[in-house]
Amino acid sequence: MGFYERHILPHCINCACGSKPIMRQRRKIVPLAQGTVLEIGIGTGLNLPFYDPTRVQRLIGLDPSEKSWELAGKRAAQVEFEVEFIGLPGEEIPLADNSVDTIVVTFSLCTIPDPVTALRGMARVLRPAGQLLFSEHGRAPDPEVVRWQDRLNGFWRSLAGGCNLNRDIPALLAAGGFVTDTLESMYLPGTPRFAGFSYWGSARLPSEH
Repeated sequence: MGFYERHILPHCINCACGSKPIMRQRRKIVPLAQGTVLEIGIGTGLNLPFYDPTRVQRLIGLDPSEKSWELAGKRAAQVEFEVEFIGLPGEEIPLADNSVDTIVVTFSLCTIPDPVTALRGMARVLRPAGQLLFSEHGRAPDPEVVRWQDRLNGFWRSLAGGCNLNRDIPALLAAGGFVTDTLESMYLPGTPRFAGFSYWGSARLPSEH
């Protein structure tokens, strides 16, 4: 990992992912988390202020960036529940089967190299009655926007820490073993259309899991 990825990129992502439209998306889903929570791609901890301390007993944050942990640690010191950081890629979750009540993933599935493997790992650690809460940007419904997403994706990925513009979030959730309960989507105001189509909602394990 070079100087840019280690020291500059986390600050850039913290700024971009802390914009008002994205923070409004976080506010829609994060307060629904409860029990023992696993946050995939906790990054700099932008979700931490939105967790309900009366519902969350413990939060486990997974992220590969050490610099991001440093920034997240400052926010973690201000919450009323236990926060533990795990520094591994999203595909690797060193937790026991059926060990968490809620999984939160926000604006992270775009960067994980193998999102389906990561989602299958989430399904493994989620308790049968648990839920996955998600808010992600991804593939737009309009063909002209999709063409721009596909054209720009390689350049964008190299500039933005592996972020992909054109991932089909509902399809990834299904391939990872989840059933979507609620799903909403829209272009976020104030963001470029090629990077601003957002999906959010909740998913669960199938009943036969």
